[in-house]
Amino acid sequence: MKKFKAALVAGLAVTMLFGCGKSSDEAVVGLSIEKLEDIQEVTPAATEASSEEEVIDEDAPPAEGMVRSYFTNQWVDEKINTTRPLAVMYPINKEAQPQYGLSNVAVFYEIMEEGSMSRQMGIVEDWENLERIGNIRSIRDYFVYAALEYDPVIVHYGGPELYVKGVLTGKTRPDGKDDVDNLNGVGGAMGSDYGAFFRVPEGSTSEHTAFTDGSHVSNAISKAGFSLEHRDYFEGEPHFKFTGYTNPNTLEDYSDAVEATEIDMAGCFPVTKSALTYDEEKGVYLKTLYGSAQKDALTNEQLSFANIVIQRTYHETRDDNGYLAYQMHDTTNDGYFITKGKMIHVTWEKTGDYAPTTYYDDNGEEVTFNTGRTMIFVIQLKGKSFSKFKVNGVEYAD
Repeated sequence: MKKFKAALVAGLAVTMLFGCGKSSDEAVVGLSIEKLEDIQEVTPAATEASSEEEVIDEDAPPAEGMVRSYFTNQWVDEKINTTRPLAVMYPINKEAQPQYGLSNVAVFYEIMEEGSMSRQMGIVEDWENLERIGNIRSIRDYFVYAALEYDPVIVHYGGPELYVKGVLTGKTRPDGKDDVDNLNGVGGAMGSDYGAFFRVPEGSTSEHTAFTDGSHVSNAISKAGFSLEHRDYFEGEPHFKFTGYTNPNTLEDYSDAVEATEIDMAGCFPVTKSALTYDEEKGVYLKTLYGSAQKDALTNEQLSFANIVIQRTYHETRDDNGYLAYQMHDTTNDGYFITKGKMIHVTWEKTGDYAPTTYYDDNGEEVTFNTGRTMIFVIQLKGKSFSKFKVNGVEYAD
């Protein structure tokens, strides 16, 4: 993993001039005409210097103790960066909407699962005070591999044990402890629930009714003996290559950039028909599911993203039940990066479980992300069943 580059905050030095010795009246009386002229001559320069000192740095922290989020580059309290995020498995079924805690998702994934249906995973930061998180459903192993680079506590409600148990409980650290910290709502071989979950309504056993909240998760992490803070091998640094507020990446430097204000992912996700529309005034993409705004039930805000990644990868069907496998480690596959109403072609690589997935333009340079949330669609290679999508009406299939 890349080394941490500590953010340096430059303070403005303010020089204060004090009169001393004589009172102000005595000082004025004692000045000669020549001295007054001297003062008048230097006044413009002094004024200019003063105005330069008063320039406000819009990229400076808004308050003491604020730092750039590793995952969005937005200003956050330092504690948010030291606290591990949650990787929450959100169902994407229509009857499961709306869901809680989505406004605190820094990076959002949608990947196909069995039965022509997809699922979502949110990397949730600043979660400790959330009044409700969920609803929560089962996980697949490729979501675990996507999550590990954020050093999260994984929050899920079971999963296919044959394919998931190995990655959840089979990986160990040098000290012999389980490597993947997870809160599992069904308990059993894939890990305990540690009292993290509750049902709404209480007593229900039907799907889409399992939830947690910040308090339950905090207590569960303590009970499990998990680290609340990032572990040693998470060498904290910006997860993507970010640009600042004052110099956004508009993709105008790319001659092959195309207009990308309407993103239609229905060809990849035929049930949810995920789509995004660019809001030029806000500079973000607004997310829809099933033709309606996808919202956070806590805030009633529609999900919005500064960056969109469409990431192609190899996949295969594992068995007669239709369980899929996706190759989340790779160095050769391609995709697209979308921001500020434009799109470019990219390639991506992920070289290890904890290594960040890195995206490169066609010149081999790492892509610069804008400050804000990121939406990542992991889709199948060209020519497969769910590999087509449209951008501004143009289909991308070959």
